[in-house]
Amino acid sequence: MAVLWLDEITADDLELVGGKGASLGELTGAGLPVPSGFVVSAGTYRSFIEETGIAEELFEAVDVDTEDSAALAEAQSRAKELVLETEMPDDIRQEIYDSYDDLGDGEAFVAVRSSATAEDLPDASFAGQQETFLNVTREDLVDRVKRCWASLFTQRAIYYRQEKGFAHDKVDIAVVVQRMVDAEKSGVMFTSHPSTGDPRIIIEAAWGLGEAVVSGSVSPDNYVVDRETGAVDEVTIADKKTMMEKDDETGETVEREVSDDLREAQVLDERDIERLVELGERVEDHYETPQDVEWAIVDGEVFMLQSRPITTIDDGDAEIETDASGTSSEGIADGSGGVEAASGTSDAGASGNGDVLVSGLGASPGIASGAVRIVGQLDQLDKVSEGDIIVTEMTTPDMVPAMKRAAGIVTDEGGMTSHAAIVSRELGVPAVVGCTDATPTLTDDQRITIDGDKGTITEGRKETSAEREPIEEARPKTPVKPMTATEVKVNVSIPEAAERAAATGADGVGLLRMEHMILSTNKTPAKYLADHGVDAYVGEIVEGIRGVADEFYPRPVRVRTLDAPTDEFRQLQGGDDEPDEHNPMLGYRGIRRSLDRPDVFKHELEAFARLYEMGYDNVEIMFPLVNDAEDVLKARNLMEESGIDPEKRTWGVMIETPASALGVEQMAEQGIDFASFGTNDLTQYTLAVDRNNGNVADRFDELHPSVLQLISQTIETCREHDVDTSICGQAGSKPQMVQHLVNEGISSISANIDAVRDVQHEVKRVEQKLVLDSVR
Repeated sequence: MAVLWLDEITADDLELVGGKGASLGELTGAGLPVPSGFVVSAGTYRSFIEETGIAEELFEAVDVDTEDSAALAEAQSRAKELVLETEMPDDIRQEIYDSYDDLGDGEAFVAVRSSATAEDLPDASFAGQQETFLNVTREDLVDRVKRCWASLFTQRAIYYRQEKGFAHDKVDIAVVVQRMVDAEKSGVMFTSHPSTGDPRIIIEAAWGLGEAVVSGSVSPDNYVVDRETGAVDEVTIADKKTMMEKDDETGETVEREVSDDLREAQVLDERDIERLVELGERVEDHYETPQDVEWAIVDGEVFMLQSRPITTIDDGDAEIETDASGTSSEGIADGSGGVEAASGTSDAGASGNGDVLVSGLGASPGIASGAVRIVGQLDQLDKVSEGDIIVTEMTTPDMVPAMKRAAGIVTDEGGMTSHAAIVSRELGVPAVVGCTDATPTLTDDQRITIDGDKGTITEGRKETSAEREPIEEARPKTPVKPMTATEVKVNVSIPEAAERAAATGADGVGLLRMEHMILSTNKTPAKYLADHGVDAYVGEIVEGIRGVADEFYPRPVRVRTLDAPTDEFRQLQGGDDEPDEHNPMLGYRGIRRSLDRPDVFKHELEAFARLYEMGYDNVEIMFPLVNDAEDVLKARNLMEESGIDPEKRTWGVMIETPASALGVEQMAEQGIDFASFGTNDLTQYTLAVDRNNGNVADRFDELHPSVLQLISQTIETCREHDVDTSICGQAGSKPQMVQHLVNEGISSISANIDAVRDVQHEVKRVEQKLVLDSVR
């Protein structure tokens, strides 16, 4: 049989109907209110590819090097072509149509959702990798079933299976077909607290179809119910600007604005909450484990659309998919670690032929020519090809894959310590930042030349036969490394820059920023955990750090825990709940956020524990924006709870505020191994100068006497307590700062990639002078 009805299916039928189908069948059998429907079995998909003779060619097409982006894209394209252009056998087609007709009068709108046989496994999370289609009619049903089959071979799915060791020819896919519920209200419900497991039901609700809540496109109302008393403890009413609903004329799912009278109205009344709580308790009792439930209400009747175990409560190894009922984003970031301009687009001596169009700060050295690509939104990144010039208001971590392809970067906003400046320097990509009017002045396809030294953008393109080799550019031109007592390390903002950073011959990594590993997923940590589970989140961090630790082993790699301000989180999926802060740099970031959200922070620490188990004993932990010993003690306790022995591992703090500089002695007593100066923030907070504010940029001075005094005092105190000191701010690359630090006795200096060898020579010169002065 090609089709199985939901009331025929139990949880034991996973191999026949996939994870989603098995769950819905189990719920139906338990008497819970599930919309009627059927499943096109996994065996039907297998019969289709084998009976039509496309199986062998299909699996050959997806057997590619997944690190080759072009090959991966071609694999997806060919697989999709094979599935969609191959006729479905008549007997299968007819059985699907007959089953659809039995659902109603032959004119029902249905949801068509993929249900892979590998989607609910303890060691893999295939969340959101296959397709979902809503409001499908008989006319399009067979096509949508085939598109679900084809989605087994998206770039992301191919890449993930290969990384997890799943053979492509061993994974099958079923398709769930259910009557659509034209929801008036919908959302999700956690039958226990999704982070702590506390007996509290969390309900999120919005108007219309649940797609808006699941995808994160709308901020839903939030209701917290105490399961022991039944009392509604908290109600948070959101401003629900949009909703998803079926268009009566076309039958398609559309996004519409919520009427003014409903935008800030409470979605659920007391009776709605009571019925949802009752259903939540029933489904948790049935499965004997806390559940994540998708639900919908229409004409006062509550329907359950999906239920799966909550995977974010337990720290254990088992992870089960948290599937999103929406189309997944596709595309695998190239992992080559370098950026190379297309032949003829970049040369150290090139310049444009025309007048200066725009000017700003030369943030990353070099000259590059290419076609302008204006990027206003993240979904426009695909138009950036090798050798193009990205022109945008401001870069964000999720732009890094496109920045790696670009020949140059131009931004309206930002300074020398902005994301665009730091990442461009590490990638070896010329950049001009803080132009103010680049996006309105320049146009797509316009040929320009940018000068990352002078900070100019000129009309025209200078052709040359030279090619840039970022890794070779980073390799010191003088073969002999200066021998110094003060270690000279390197700053790494993104894992992709590891190979280029290692080529400098640095003594290790003084700063590896963790935030880019998370923010590049385009989801906040909480959103990513909710969508993909703990194991996937920890895996993102482990793989990011591991790539750098491998490149430098056994040289130390100092990793800073998450330190992204709220304005960066607000741009991501799940960012609607972030506070709107007037000055995010002074707000909810660094260790203060981590300690306030231990449910999320412990997964970062779990990643470190896993790396230590894997043998990466060169990884060191650094906590950002600490103010005092209380912060250090709390962080230390969380390390111990995560299985990290503070006595055996190297860990320390960032000195970024006057408070931390003045309180470092008490922090030393808590057992820190090192204190590292973040001069960007230390200068900002000491001088009350917003480093991203052009009105006061000329007052930002890391060499200000007050800043230097705080640094000197901290080094002296740390030396008395046998605590190493280092600097990882941008100022560590300045000769005057190097002179001051070496004279004061700092343990190590971490410089930008392009400044490592110069800093090594400067350190050697200062050390030799100190020796000479001591004997004269």
